[in-house]
Amino acid sequence: MMKPLIVVCGPTATGKTAVGVELCRILGGEVISADSMQIYKELSICTAKPDISEMKGIPHHLIDILPPDRSFSVAEYASLARKTADEIYARGHIPVVVGGTGLYISALIDNIDFSHVSGDSSLRGQLESEAAQIGAEEMHKRLAALDPEAAKVIHPNNVIRVIRAIEMNMISGRTVSENKELSRRTPSPYKLCMIGLNTADRAVLYERTDRRVDKMMEMGMEDEVRRVYERYRTKTAFNAIGYKEMIPYIEGKCTLDEAIDRIKQGTRNYAKRQLTWFRRDARISWVDVTEIVQIDGIIKNCMNIVEKSELM
Repeated sequence: MMKPLIVVCGPTATGKTAVGVELCRILGGEVISADSMQIYKELSICTAKPDISEMKGIPHHLIDILPPDRSFSVAEYASLARKTADEIYARGHIPVVVGGTGLYISALIDNIDFSHVSGDSSLRGQLESEAAQIGAEEMHKRLAALDPEAAKVIHPNNVIRVIRAIEMNMISGRTVSENKELSRRTPSPYKLCMIGLNTADRAVLYERTDRRVDKMMEMGMEDEVRRVYERYRTKTAFNAIGYKEMIPYIEGKCTLDEAIDRIKQGTRNYAKRQLTWFRRDARISWVDVTEIVQIDGIIKNCMNIVEKSELM
């Protein structure tokens, strides 16, 4: 028997956290985060982690579980998320996956098995050395030549994911999409209800992302970045939007205003990549959250989707 699973996804700044919490309150659920950066401790403001008040007593999983200098693969996420979902089912609750990292969500809901493609630490080390020599942009161009589709959704500054995609291509001779299709060896155990949040007007979404960055600065994002930078000097944490743009300011290479402008532009670009990823999935039912203050109306629309899915 297939197990019910709800997914709340979409671009950044669309209110996924609030919607996920409300659905959990109504349906008796627990949140599984699908955010590749909220998984790290200490990275809180830049990653827009929900605080205790925002969680409203709903258990949240796969948040704050790793130190910022620890690498974490999509295969590890899929394994951990499946285990967490099983534990939620055992408690008689329903898992509600909430986040904007499309690759994480796909790995979980499509039951992707990564065991057929093993990594090569020697090759990875070689690629890391090349990246240090030629820079992130040139490595991204190399990926684009091997796997144009992967290059479209992986940011040039996310050197870890760029290197991983190149590594898997060189080992298997296949693109990321081809490896994913090959890895779907067994059907997914989940009966899905996928809800996507977005704004009808792209300008509204960009206005929200800009406001979010301003709010993060008010909350102390600069101090958070300085603290993590000085303690870890780690590549993993600095893939987060906000960290990589603030570091040049901390190092005296740009002004604060320039850093903030770059964060806003980086966030808008990230939102576009998220939409590109999620719009390819026909299973997603979309909800317009242009007026996010009207949370009751948004939840009503989401619950209509849940009911039509005959999930329960």
